[in-house]
Amino acid sequence: MLTIFKEHRNFGKQIMLLAVNDLKKTYKGAAIGPLWAVIKPAFTLFVYWFAFEIGIKGGGDTNFLGVDYTRFIFMLAGFVPWFFITDSITLGAKSIRMNKQFVTKVSFPVSTIMTFTAVARLFVHLFLCAIMYVILLCSGFMPSLYNLQFFLYCPLMFIFFVALTWSTAPMSAFSKDFENMIVSVMAGVFWLSGIIYNSYDLGTSKFMDALEFVMLFNPINFFANGYRKTFLEGQWFFENPIELCIFLGEFVLVIALGIWNYNRLRKKLPDVL
Repeated sequence: MLTIFKEHRNFGKQIMLLAVNDLKKTYKGAAIGPLWAVIKPAFTLFVYWFAFEIGIKGGGDTNFLGVDYTRFIFMLAGFVPWFFITDSITLGAKSIRMNKQFVTKVSFPVSTIMTFTAVARLFVHLFLCAIMYVILLCSGFMPSLYNLQFFLYCPLMFIFFVALTWSTAPMSAFSKDFENMIVSVMAGVFWLSGIIYNSYDLGTSKFMDALEFVMLFNPINFFANGYRKTFLEGQWFFENPIELCIFLGEFVLVIALGIWNYNRLRKKLPDVL
């Protein structure tokens, strides 16, 4: 951990500049530029709303913690963190390979590559959060103290998935197959996470009760439901102590594995790339 801290020391300004440059590269050549950061998730959200409300007609409101919400509002609060999570995982895994010039040609702290890649995604996430909040205000949701939990969930989400890339990015640099596997798996992870359904209420049978407990081990659920507790149904993060303890255990595990994998592989990266 001290190695990673030392690599980040005095590199704050460079990380921010590289994050901005990463966004510019992403939308380079596009006539409307960064607006694609909003258009793409907005279209995705519209497609799922249309499929479930108009096409399948599975319809009606979605109940979350005893309160009914329109499907659009429920999905909105889940999709906003999901867009950050999926980009952080897939692009984070590719980050070293996509920026290999920093590893092979210059003396550059490798761990900061994963950081500025995540910071670039964080800029987009904050913009989407602002849009979501305006939509919720216009839909009749009033500001509350629970909204302050955003300043807990958002940094935790950022740190968690940056720490995850300490493992995935070096391993993807060693094996393109590992990188492709992550991209493929993410499609299934979406359906195994409570982005478009309530993972706290899967049914009344014993099997479903057991499945609901298993779902607590999915950290994506923790953040999707955390955003809903923050912006929709006011509930403090500590009101579900079992879920919180499970997440904290996973948080420590991801950081420990990330440190171990990064220190194990970082000196071999220049030769591999």
